[in-house]
Amino acid sequence: MPHDDSSRDNPSHPRGPGLDRRALLAGTGAAALGLAGFALANLWRRNRAEAVLLAKHSHYDGPLAASIREGLVATGLDPHWVRGRRVLLKPNLVEPSRDVPYRTTHPAVVAAAAEVFLDWGAEVAVGEGPGHVRDTEMALVESGLEEVLRAEHLRFEDFNYSDVATVANRGRVSRLSEFSFPCAVLDADLVVSLPKLKTHHWVGMTASMKNLYGTLPGAVYGWPKNVLHHAGIPETVVDINASLPKTVAIVDGIVGMEGDGPISGTAKPLGVLAIGTNPTAVDATCARMMALDPARVPYLALAAGSLGPIAESRILQRGERWQDVAAPFQLLDTPHLRSLRPCARVGV
Repeated sequence: MPHDDSSRDNPSHPRGPGLDRRALLAGTGAAALGLAGFALANLWRRNRAEAVLLAKHSHYDGPLAASIREGLVATGLDPHWVRGRRVLLKPNLVEPSRDVPYRTTHPAVVAAAAEVFLDWGAEVAVGEGPGHVRDTEMALVESGLEEVLRAEHLRFEDFNYSDVATVANRGRVSRLSEFSFPCAVLDADLVVSLPKLKTHHWVGMTASMKNLYGTLPGAVYGWPKNVLHHAGIPETVVDINASLPKTVAIVDGIVGMEGDGPISGTAKPLGVLAIGTNPTAVDATCARMMALDPARVPYLALAAGSLGPIAESRILQRGERWQDVAAPFQLLDTPHLRSLRPCARVGV
């Protein structure tokens, strides 16, 4: 399925209004206009403000669906646009274990997101391609997600072994020229990134953008997606996000992970959902809550402008102020991670 961004000029579009590159390519001088259009689109996104809502909760049995509904609407998603669309929920199921529930997206968050989109009249499915686990059925059981799928009658797509289609790398930051995405991903009208907020021993943090590594099949890219790692994690995070269908973010930061994340860290209670229709802005806000400088997080620095804003002045805060819920996440004591801390204040 070809990637269609024809709705980017619609203010209700999840990534916000933008320039229609195909329109710019029409007519004479198409090549020159295409280059100009790409530059203008980046300039537009660099100067456009995006909204992020932080919803504070102390327990997973709180009013999650109400907060998600409020957050998506407050940050620009039109429920009328959602009606009749195919919505794909993408949680994080990396090495799930009932003994370490803060490693993966809590099933209550997935259930609440499904409730919201079903109430809005969408066709909802859940999909994941765990990067470290070849037995996806085991991952569903250990994460607790199997119970949600059964209770809500939701279809699950195993991305690791799905039929795929190849699309061009739209980000063009890494050396990869194309991506093989599962057809279920490319057929979605909206992909909802539902990550667990965690530290990451290589790139500092993982949230909504890094979570989308799991949209690529292990059968093609290996376990744990070594083809992508060799092409550069920050670079491929940006390229994957640029090449996917429309994407929104709901970050499970109610209990996150700090230290040796994304697998071997310790629990970090934060009591927050971070919600937004621009994943770059959402992840930049999450970085600030973790006491990291977004401009020093490699994938956010690369995404700034082309995919969304990371400067605090270009992010419209909804719900809680990030300063009121911030709690520094412990990082491994390595030079490349120490460099992610801001020199002065966090709100740069």
